[in-house]
Amino acid sequence: MRAARGARPIDMSRPTVAVGVHLGLMATMVVWALNVTIVKWLTGGMDVTLVASLRMVFAFVVLFVFLLASGQRFPRWRGTTLALALLAAMLMVYANQMLFAAAMDRTTASNAALILALNPLLNALLEASVFRKRLTAPFVIGALLAVAGVSMVILNRPGAAFAAPTLGDVLVLASMVAFATGVLIVQRLVRDHSAQEINAFLYLAGTCALVLHTVATVPSPAMAIQSLSLLEWAGVAFSGAVATAMGAIAWTRGVAAMGLGRAAVYMSWVPVLGVAFAALLLGEGLTVWHFFGSVLVLSGTVLSSERFRQLTPLSGR
Repeated sequence: MRAARGARPIDMSRPTVAVGVHLGLMATMVVWALNVTIVKWLTGGMDVTLVASLRMVFAFVVLFVFLLASGQRFPRWRGTTLALALLAAMLMVYANQMLFAAAMDRTTASNAALILALNPLLNALLEASVFRKRLTAPFVIGALLAVAGVSMVILNRPGAAFAAPTLGDVLVLASMVAFATGVLIVQRLVRDHSAQEINAFLYLAGTCALVLHTVATVPSPAMAIQSLSLLEWAGVAFSGAVATAMGAIAWTRGVAAMGLGRAAVYMSWVPVLGVAFAALLLGEGLTVWHFFGSVLVLSGTVLSSERFRQLTPLSGR
């Protein structure tokens, strides 16, 4: 049967994605952006190690519940595979959270939100260098725009110097490198196990390391925990259970439904919303450089997302 004259041909190259998936991804970006502000607020009154460990305890509990609800179980790795999984846990959970918490004690939430927007680009760059994948022109241009936007904000801060604030920016980037390196290791584990199984193991091992670190370094950790206010407990629970655990689950399902390339476009909202939350909730001063930097980061993220369409998405983070 011939199509009616003037009718628009149906594009069958892309599967229809439910509206709920788009709304879920957008909600996840809002939560992730808000989480930067919450962690900044928590580190202002709590030990950074305690913040990191308590957040991951909540995250692991949620991931463990989802694992049991799905009828799956912990992977039973041995030898080299177990060693790689433990190394990934130390990078993606322990090092990533310790560096991120320490960073938020030294930089602003608005700066951190802009730097975190480089996360997808960093993952793609590391993957390209390790697996020798070709980088396209749109990706390179987008990456340069995003880096320029972040640099514009950091270098034009009043009185900028390589002291505490700038060190915090470097620590944010270091936390991203630790996570991205762990992701490369995890790619060897996803062949035989689901994302839920891998995440449960990684967060169990990483959380145990964080708790041991807290017990060894925080004076009277039990008293420190007992002294937390109800609002601080709410912030820790939201950051760990909702932003970290449920956010990762929602992101995984979004990527599975629409592909990594289309889902990655939503990441461009994190710096914009993150800067807004920092200004509204923490009263952080914003300059014209934050506006121009956000525009460059957003444009670079969208442009470089063309590169992600050529990558095979993982089944989970």
